[in-house]
Amino acid sequence: MRFLVDECTGPVVARWLREQKHEVFSVYEEARGIDDDEIIQKAFTENWILITNDKDFGEKIYRERYSHRGVILLRLTDDRAGQKVEAIRRLLQGYASQLVDRYVVVTETRVRFARK
Repeated sequence: MRFLVDECTGPVVARWLREQKHEVFSVYEEARGIDDDEIIQKAFTENWILITNDKDFGEKIYRERYSHRGVILLRLTDDRAGQKVEAIRRLLQGYASQLVDRYVVVTETRVRFARK
C-alpha cells in the first residue's frame, strides 16, 4: 500500500511501514513544514493514504470538502512512536482491504470508519 505519513506522526512510523514493504512518503523526512492543504492535495493527487494525528484533516474533508484517497487518524491517549506503530499494525492486520477512500479513526481499543 501507499502511505503518506504526516509530520506529526513521525519518522518511526514511516520506517516501520517501509520495513513492512509499503511505499511511504514521510513529510517529516522529505517535506518538513508543508501545510495541511499541500499535504492533503499531495495525498489525493498522488494516490496516498494519509496517516496523521492531526484532527484538522477531518475538518478539511467534511467541512471544506477536500477529496482524499483515505485518511487514518490516530487518536491515541499515549502517542509515543511505539504505540502509533502498534495501532497501525493492528489496523492493517484487520482492515487493510477497507482503507482506500475511507476516513478511519483509530484508538487503542477501537477502529471506526466515519461516514462517507
